Amino acid sequence: MLDSRNLLTGKRKYLYGLIVFSFISLVCLAFTMAGIDDFDFAKKEVLLRQIGHEILLQSGDSTSRVLPVKKIAENEYQISFEKDFTFRPDSLVNTTRRLLAKAPFASDYIVNVLNYGNSSVAYGYAISKNKKDDIIACIGRKQPRARYLINIKFRPAGINTAKNRYLLGSLPFLAFIGFIFFKSVKPRRAIPEGQYTNMFTLGSVLFDAKNRKLIINGKTIDLTGTESRVLLIFASSPNEIIERSRLQKEIWEDEGVIVGRSLDMFISKLRKKLEFDPNINIVVIRSKGYKLEVNS
Repeated sequence: MLDSRNLLTGKRKYLYGLIVFSFISLVCLAFTMAGIDDFDFAKKEVLLRQIGHEILLQSGDSTSRVLPVKKIAENEYQISFEKDFTFRPDSLVNTTRRLLAKAPFASDYIVNVLNYGNSSVAYGYAISKNKKDDIIACIGRKQPRARYLINIKFRPAGINTAKNRYLLGSLPFLAFIGFIFFKSVKPRRAIPEGQYTNMFTLGSVLFDAKNRKLIINGKTIDLTGTESRVLLIFASSPNEIIERSRLQKEIWEDEGVIVGRSLDMFISKLRKKLEFDPNINIVVIRSKGYKLEVNS
């Protein structure tokens, strides 16, 4: 009973440990993902500000500022400017293509140039990694000087894929940790007293528990695994009553099944193998269990 309690306590500790470890791992993962998001935004901001600066230079403005880039939606960003400017659509298309060409997150994106006052679209186009899917029109018309906003929306697949890969990449590690914990708490059969003693002397019989053998007057009798386990319980407590329920529990219950007549069958087999020594006998104690009687 004490062993069962200790095992249960140990299992609970390991389970709690696994839960705490998993929680910490998920928290760390969440912070890491937040860090990745921050880094991605910072990288996009540098490229988008560079686009803004080049557009101003192309319009002849080398003094006014590009205002801080804003994230206005998931995967969508806005470049705003301090003053009015003009632009040529072909120059804008070429500039975004050139600066975003090597960015892994910018394989597909949509650009909309908006009028600052009413957010109406002054010009727009779509760029795809498959050039035949590009949507570009009216590239020869120079746009009038005005206050513009430039919105660039990136296709989300690349970013989500990176997150998913990171998350999926962490699952095998968590699964491995879980396997180690659960392996450590694998149910073990109850250990009767005396199990660590390999040899037992029962009258003139020598019981080799480790090798599952009986040695009687130089003759060796082999025991099955279950016979050896049953006899080990008796040999650990000779001349003491062993309750039937204890034998059933320690021999069969940990395997998930108890067969009513199995115990009687193995007791009968052990009696036959011990009958060479009349001083040893397994007797039935009515309504209680069994006793291994060993007469000196």
